[in-house]
Amino acid sequence: MNDEEHSRTALMAAAARAAHLVVDREPFIFEDTVVQALLGGNAEELIGYHRAYGEHLILSGVRAQVTARSHYTERRLAELAAEGMPQYVILGAGLDTFAQRYPLTERVAVFEVDHPATQRWKRDLLTAAGITAPGELAFVGVDFETDALLDRLTACKFDPATPALVSWLGVSMYLTGQAVGATLAEIGRMAPGTELIMEYALPETLRDEKGAAFAQMAMAAAAERGEPWLSFFTPEELSATLAEHGLEVTEHVRQEEAVAPELWRRNDALLPTDACRLVRATVGAGGGGR
Repeated sequence: MNDEEHSRTALMAAAARAAHLVVDREPFIFEDTVVQALLGGNAEELIGYHRAYGEHLILSGVRAQVTARSHYTERRLAELAAEGMPQYVILGAGLDTFAQRYPLTERVAVFEVDHPATQRWKRDLLTAAGITAPGELAFVGVDFETDALLDRLTACKFDPATPALVSWLGVSMYLTGQAVGATLAEIGRMAPGTELIMEYALPETLRDEKGAAFAQMAMAAAAERGEPWLSFFTPEELSATLAEHGLEVTEHVRQEEAVAPELWRRNDALLPTDACRLVRATVGAGGGGR
């Protein structure tokens, strides 16, 4: 991505969250009630595509992916915020709308981290939609391939001595393994007790049949947009990489496990695949190094 381009992947993920409430039936996995307004003039075309072709695996798969991972992450955030966790960092935030949807931001400082071009685009969309960004929201411009994450966060009033929840969804597969490791090293420098929820792509040999078909189509579409998938991990490989950087794994989560089982008892096309998983890990007592 250059300095003038925003993320097309972020647009597709936002469209899938919006389309979920229009195309899929209840029970809804995740209710993003702001994103359709944020999409503005693009909303009808993007949602209309899901209306017309929403049962196709690539579209239903994306809706399942983005809703399940957001459900899992924001549920964990609510638990941690109730315990006093004061900071929430969203890596690769794209068109995330958490800060616009929940008064939780009165107690939690939110840091949206993304490429500066994507952030300029989002802020323009917020202005066009008449949506006000809350004062507790900080936009932190970072290029994950080159920039030091913690330094950029600290410059935006992030407190590196205080624990945070860090979400990293829909990003790692688009980065080189070296960039993933560098970002994990930065997270490992955060305060002990900091939690990371990261989404990662499985190698071909671990995908289930539906996940293999979904990944093949998703990878081809992403490459066509100029955002190819670059890194893949087995759970064991990622656990070892996290441990190298001071993060202790709590759990690896399949998509079907990310939400309550009854949410997958459906009469529509929304079904879980096993192409990408979530991992939750915590910075140990040796973290927080500078």
